[in-house]
Amino acid sequence: MENILSQSAARPQASTGAVAAASQPVIQLRDIEKVYQTKTIETVALNRVNLTINKGEFVSIMGPSGCGKSTLLSIIGLLDEPTSGVIELDGRPVHSYSDKELASLRNQKIGFVFQSYHLINDLSVLDNVELPLLYRPGVGGKERRQRAYAALDKVGLSARTNHFPSQLSGGQRQRVAIARALAGRPEIILADEPTGNLDSVMGEEIMDLLLDLNRQEGTTIVMVTHDEQQARRTERLIRFFDGSQVN
Repeated sequence: MENILSQSAARPQASTGAVAAASQPVIQLRDIEKVYQTKTIETVALNRVNLTINKGEFVSIMGPSGCGKSTLLSIIGLLDEPTSGVIELDGRPVHSYSDKELASLRNQKIGFVFQSYHLINDLSVLDNVELPLLYRPGVGGKERRQRAYAALDKVGLSARTNHFPSQLSGGQRQRVAIARALAGRPEIILADEPTGNLDSVMGEEIMDLLLDLNRQEGTTIVMVTHDEQQARRTERLIRFFDGSQVN
């Protein structure tokens, strides 16, 4: 992990791999609206959002609590549907996919990293990383294990494979969560407040790791964060307020 961090610190801020691929959109949102309704209240979570994210970009999204950031990430990740508007992945409208195809997209193309890790305490670190691959067609037990070991090595936790989440620090647990996403070899990683539960030192380590993935692997990353300093390290910062993009 020290090598990863020292290499990251020595590099310029811009993501050169992302710049090279910047002309190829991978995510496009057109007039996206999300409205939650009860019998008496209508809440507009997203208001006519138009956004293009190019292949290989590292984009951060900032804004006050309740401004629609996490809702936007859920819609990009195909975990939620907009009330209106069009989402395109690699130029194809998402609404043209069947439910089976959407499930396959979520499983194979997109990796998720959450603030609260979402690890299973009764499973070892290795088993937690392997878990999403159980639902990947064509990936057998041997390959699952190889991918999990490789992902844990990439995040500097190859010596912790037999530990359980309760035996790890917060930063280590978040690295396990990143390894779990990486094991699926996603083209896109969606990170919702990945440093939110960590102190500043651990937060810097996780941010360095994400920057390395973007620069070395060309992984497209969309990150929701409240941390201005972390956001400014990414290639592009998008601000939201009351469900609308303000820059």
